[in-house]
Amino acid sequence: MPSTSKASRFFERADQREYLLCQVINRSVRFRPVLGYFRTVSRLGDGWFWYALILSLPLIEPAAGPGLALLMAITGLTCTVTYKLLKRWLIRERPFISFPSINCGTPPLDRYSFPSGHTLHAACFQVMLMAALPGLALYILPFTLSVAASRVVLGLHYPTDVVAGALVGGTIGYLSVHQLLGAAMAIITG
Repeated sequence: MPSTSKASRFFERADQREYLLCQVINRSVRFRPVLGYFRTVSRLGDGWFWYALILSLPLIEPAAGPGLALLMAITGLTCTVTYKLLKRWLIRERPFISFPSINCGTPPLDRYSFPSGHTLHAACFQVMLMAALPGLALYILPFTLSVAASRVVLGLHYPTDVVAGALVGGTIGYLSVHQLLGAAMAIITG
């Protein structure tokens, strides 16, 4: 429990430092088109967009698509386990819970804030796509960035939750793709 106490104290200080920025960003939900856009992006970022993309990869890229789709599905499960364990261990309340002046733009999928699971998955898949299909990855990039922004705009995460999610997810995606490439090269050169 000592690490949880240290984490709690750290997050309490960080929450206070990030509160004003969160509040300023969150004010944009007062505008109905902004709220609608980020709610839609958030909902798609729940997994729906990624599921559709993974299922369509074999059609988009018949040679590499099936293998990449399988790798993304397995890596996505790894991301889910990772962020759930981190949230349970680190326990950071969401901004709208800690600060009633921050509006919750859409119901969260779980209770805790750190790291952003939506951003973790988005960054992971973005990195994987950049390594395997860079042309497609460039088309996906605006969605990935919108998912990350939606978390703060909707009052669900602090900016550091989003940064941490991006770093963890990007690292998992990088390791996943490069471990596979390393294993494939070892088999080929055998």
